[in-house]
Amino acid sequence: MSQQGIETIVLGGGCFWCLEASYAMIRGVVRVSPGYAGGHDDHPSYYRVCQDNTGHAEVVEVAFDPSIISLSQILEVFWTVHDPTTLNRQGNDVGSEYRSIILCSTENQLESVRRSVSHNQQYWPQPIVTQVGILQKFYPAEEEHTNYFAKHPERAYCQLVINPKLTKLQVKFADLLKH
Repeated sequence: MSQQGIETIVLGGGCFWCLEASYAMIRGVVRVSPGYAGGHDDHPSYYRVCQDNTGHAEVVEVAFDPSIISLSQILEVFWTVHDPTTLNRQGNDVGSEYRSIILCSTENQLESVRRSVSHNQQYWPQPIVTQVGILQKFYPAEEEHTNYFAKHPERAYCQLVINPKLTKLQVKFADLLKH
């Protein structure tokens, strides 16, 4: 597949396994890669990020075809599958690595994201605390974290945390799902 016309955006909203499984279901998404971004360390690893030693968040790099799905739709999914009002946590996952963050590839994306944050604030009773900025560097996660949900759907975390998010996604965004 040609990468011409493909855009990327980096999103963090808790555990990267959840976001990866969610975006893998969306039509027009050509690749979802778990990784780390937003920190100060040039050699992040899952262990070091989870120890809160690197400043990085667990994120996914979402590559999408804007002729099939818009950035606005990508962001609608983002606002639905996590709580952007909880600082450094999603559910029982606590720490700065689980913060809500959007890192853009371009200034145009950044402006669209800022508008989306402002628009979506009306749906949340608490302030949105999502960090927004331009991506400096994305570090791919270790192989064992790639396609985690697809590889391990029977694991407790997948059943108790990821499955409910996917069910919510299937109900709210049936028109955006891959067939």
